[in-house]
Amino acid sequence: MPHKVELPYTRFLSPEGQLLDDLPLWADDFNLLARLYRQMVLTRLFDQKAVALQRTGRIGTYAPTLGQEAIGVAIGSVMHAEDVLVPYYRDTAVQLMRGVRMEEILLYWGGDERGSDFAEPAVAEDFPICVPIATQALHACGIASAFKIRGEHRVAVTTCGDGATSKGDFLEALNVAGAWQLPVVFVVNNNQWAISVPRRIQCAAPTLAQKAIGAGFHGEQVDGNDMLAVYDRVQAALERARHGKGPVLLECLSYRLGDHTTADDATRYRPADEVKQAWLEEPVKRLQRFMVGQGVWNEVREQALISECQGLVQRAVDNFEAAGTQAAESVIDYVYAKWPAALAEQREWLLERAARRAGGSGHE
Repeated sequence: MPHKVELPYTRFLSPEGQLLDDLPLWADDFNLLARLYRQMVLTRLFDQKAVALQRTGRIGTYAPTLGQEAIGVAIGSVMHAEDVLVPYYRDTAVQLMRGVRMEEILLYWGGDERGSDFAEPAVAEDFPICVPIATQALHACGIASAFKIRGEHRVAVTTCGDGATSKGDFLEALNVAGAWQLPVVFVVNNNQWAISVPRRIQCAAPTLAQKAIGAGFHGEQVDGNDMLAVYDRVQAALERARHGKGPVLLECLSYRLGDHTTADDATRYRPADEVKQAWLEEPVKRLQRFMVGQGVWNEVREQALISECQGLVQRAVDNFEAAGTQAAESVIDYVYAKWPAALAEQREWLLERAARRAGGSGHE
């Protein structure tokens, strides 16, 4: 039997939006809560549009964030501008909060290199989406090492799903983060399913957060469907790392309400009753119910918000579709810092081929 380890677990709101514990002082700022709620709604509406674009062949495979919006919005809200995000492929909410444009996210999922060339200077040092599982955790440790060597009060924030915590890259990252006491925060989105493998099968540990203990640093759990709880604990984790108190592993318990990606069909392996129960605990409705109960939100504001967000999403789609075709050579421009000779030859061939096409010869 696995050894039982008691770790902190934070939750403020019940699934019905009722208070379960005293709130931190910052939660009295209802303007802040409204901004957080707005961003969750925007993320969900963008997510719906992105899935629709994939279904109609206008972008490639896409990883939905449905049901996990609170985690990303909270991370993006409390990170400082000078911090660096090292994301995985289900981080739409964080990227939007950091300043990545919706059309850039669509370009990325459309296979366009311009989707990783962020126009907003505030996110210029953030890393692009990482699709290989868990490798981004080691990248984050490299960045955090640079921060520590330079004496900078900055934090590298990296994210992953529950399945990634069983990868060697993730465990190696925890080890070096603890041994060197790096300013890095690992946020695990435990959405219960590593593609088609449930959490209970892919790891025997009672919690994923306790993996930090073996690496010599702090780990804790939080209700990932409770925006107030996630915001509070991510904020505390970042401040801990920023002030030289070492790394943090934060396990956010959520549920992936959608498919793993648009190439997946989750109905083949997930019980319908489990998904139905998860819908009763999802984060957007939970925060909305809390704000309605506090008298700071109503149906009029809700409809105005939906209309505003739908307009923003549609403008982003229009910008994406007006972007035109990426340069042919861009498919290899960002593979190496210094090209091997063979790759340089291929690039020249692509340029010549593009020039012939532009000239209208039609010959290959």
